[in-house]
Amino acid sequence: MKLSFFGAAREVTGSCHCVEFGGKKILIDCGLQQSMSNLHGNNFPFHPGEIDHVIITHAHIDHSGRLPLLVKHGFKGSIFATEPTCKLLNIMLRDSAHIQELEALWASRKKRRAGDKASEPLYTMEDALRVFPLLVPCRYNEVVEIGDEESLRFIDAGHLLGSAYVELWVTEGSEKKKLVFSGDIGTPGHPIIRNPEFIEEADIVVMESTYGDRNHNHEIDTITELAKVIETTLANGGNVVCPSFAIGRTQDLLYYIREIKKRNLVSSNPNFLVYLDSPLATAATKIYSEDLADYINDETLDLITSGIQPLSFDGLRIVESSDDSRRLNDDRTPKVIISSSGMCDAGRIRHHLKHNLWRPESAVYFTGFQALGTLGRILVDGKVSSVSLFGEEIAIRCKIYNYLSMSAHADKNELQEWLHAFKQKPEAVYVVHGEDETCQNFANTLLEQGYNAIAPKFTSIYDLQTGEPLFEGRDLLKRSDVERLERHTSPVFQRLMMAGTRLMEVISKQKGGANKDLAKFADQIDALSSKWDG
Repeated sequence: MKLSFFGAAREVTGSCHCVEFGGKKILIDCGLQQSMSNLHGNNFPFHPGEIDHVIITHAHIDHSGRLPLLVKHGFKGSIFATEPTCKLLNIMLRDSAHIQELEALWASRKKRRAGDKASEPLYTMEDALRVFPLLVPCRYNEVVEIGDEESLRFIDAGHLLGSAYVELWVTEGSEKKKLVFSGDIGTPGHPIIRNPEFIEEADIVVMESTYGDRNHNHEIDTITELAKVIETTLANGGNVVCPSFAIGRTQDLLYYIREIKKRNLVSSNPNFLVYLDSPLATAATKIYSEDLADYINDETLDLITSGIQPLSFDGLRIVESSDDSRRLNDDRTPKVIISSSGMCDAGRIRHHLKHNLWRPESAVYFTGFQALGTLGRILVDGKVSSVSLFGEEIAIRCKIYNYLSMSAHADKNELQEWLHAFKQKPEAVYVVHGEDETCQNFANTLLEQGYNAIAPKFTSIYDLQTGEPLFEGRDLLKRSDVERLERHTSPVFQRLMMAGTRLMEVISKQKGGANKDLAKFADQIDALSSKWDG
């Protein structure tokens, strides 16, 4: 039995882990890489056609966004997920494919003008559509037989609608093991969804550590604080721009703003307008509004039973077209704009940032974790005075708010509470889905508590029977390196970074090539490096 880590190993995005047993291979999550720390990018360090099944913990793109790429390169097995996750994947992956195609189109136009070859999208809409027939919807707490020697069960993780921990039972020869994959562990008390549950038994645990180095301030009243930001900003004549994940945080924001309006907490402008400017978020909100009695919390269910729509209120405007989105920035009426993507690395939010970052009267309100290397992280860290958007240098003069109280990830204490719920210490705890230092520090905290805790590296492989590493894996870029790269925001330097990423992709494709060709290629790279490393 082997366990391999092909993503979210000492980094936050790109979740992808593989269990190998009895000649079979099962992937747990297949997420899109969204940070700069892994120059391997979104290529698979394995052959997708060799994977038998995939299990998805939840619909967020950093856990599911490479499914179309997996299918594109030969995967033909089943994809298991909860019923709400399957519904959300249907819109998430279409949206992601649309973005991939658009970005390739834009890049191709630039390359043609420079006399270069056109860019190919990471995957297409056709690839995304080929995923959906493979989906197998499952319910919480039901054991599902997925083969002769393996079964699974989804347990409510309380992170997102349909999010789950995965209990996976596998057998090789006479040995049977139970593995638990946490996916993203939720934090209690969030609107709409239920609180995270606990698991009591496991041989092997793979758990996230996004906030493994800090605790949330649970004393913050999110509704009151958000109301203050809205009231102050609108009174100053500015806009409140909310970069928000289309699934999860957007629905939380709508829920909170409905409460703000109900309590009249923005007394100076009680009829303020809220624009939901994300087609994906709009489609997701419709799914949240369906009959989901088995997945939502009692408070939300009571609202619906009493005839109240939890995610709707007077003054909510849905922005459909990109033209309407652009016109929002011509309208000087103070307003709240909710748009994606949540880390500001794509989508309509970048246009709204271009038109509001330089305005001292406006505010940007972040609601979730910002991965290292993303524009959102650059803004939250506050170490630069300007950023480049659409080829233009934009000054940062607005107020930046980052309320981690809205995060749907468990904090350090809650992560430990989740692990302590196991009646006996697991044989091993693999700490993933956290930045390099966070993963290692949280693993060290668990070691001090008597756990056999490991922070695996990217592509590392472990023998589950002996616990020994079979391959140590690769190091990612250090935080200091990524931050240094972030400071170089000129379009030309960004082009150089893209060229470097492409070179790494080309190198990875040469595996198995003739030694003569590989040696020639290595000599050429060494010569080029020597020329520029003066």
